[in-house]
Amino acid sequence: MPKLEFFYFDSCPYCQLVLRTLEKHKLKFDFCNIHENSSHLERLTKDTGRRTVPCLYVDNKPMHESADIVAWLEQNQSLLEKK
Repeated sequence: MPKLEFFYFDSCPYCQLVLRTLEKHKLKFDFCNIHENSSHLERLTKDTGRRTVPCLYVDNKPMHESADIVAWLEQNQSLLEKK
């Protein structure tokens, strides 16, 4: 099962869309709030050259754009680890 890491911050409406999908399917993932932990922002910037969220890492490969992330989660939710 792939490891999921979600890079976000609470007040981002696009992040909230992804969070609702993650919670809806009760998926196991690591929270990486870029406003609460500077190392998360540093990693995101280093890996992607961007400071934008949401970003879902799937086995250390970043995916941006909330619609793309939600579509991927919906299509793959049966293969992902549950809480």
